[in-house]
Amino acid sequence: MSEYDVTPDETDAGVEDEYTTEDESLGGLPGVTVEETFDLDGDGYADSTITADGVTYIDSDGDGQADGVAVDYDGDGVSDELLVDMDGDGSFETAVYDTDGDGVADTFESDTDGDGVVDQVSYDTDGDGYVNQVVTDTNGDGYADVVATDYDGDGLVDEIEIDSDGDGASDTTLIDSDGDGFLDTVYTETTPQGDSFQSQTGQVI
Repeated sequence: MSEYDVTPDETDAGVEDEYTTEDESLGGLPGVTVEETFDLDGDGYADSTITADGVTYIDSDGDGQADGVAVDYDGDGVSDELLVDMDGDGSFETAVYDTDGDGVADTFESDTDGDGVVDQVSYDTDGDGYVNQVVTDTNGDGYADVVATDYDGDGLVDEIEIDSDGDGASDTTLIDSDGDGFLDTVYTETTPQGDSFQSQTGQVI
């Protein structure tokens, strides 16, 4: 398994919406009830919630303090945005969005260093419920410099693109060419596409 395994962190993994109707597109129609449940801590039990005016406050640990806030902007009964504070410091470190309105979270914006600025965004681009691309600003300049992508949905990174000089274009690309879970090929600005550097074991040095 690659050390760059693309899997949502614990903050994101437990975020789950469940509906009482099989057709989630019916939310907001007369006579159709949509009920959301949340399990932010991933313990298998629905968290306590209080909902008012389209805003749901979620208490996952039973301490009476909201660990998450879900907002239904369009009034269809399905939350469009979820803000999560799982470390209890009073600041939301992750924002979860359902950008296509299918009832499944597909975008996770995270502040991994607690400075109040989003520095990592994870995407479920194919709607299968699993993150397959993670974009990170590692140096805090406000621009993404590392993009890790799982193209085949096996949970392992197939490609990592690195923009080390901040010009908006990747200058190093690491690839798992044979799908064994190890990044074995590297392309750089000084190495034409098709050429590569490899260790004797086939792994990137």
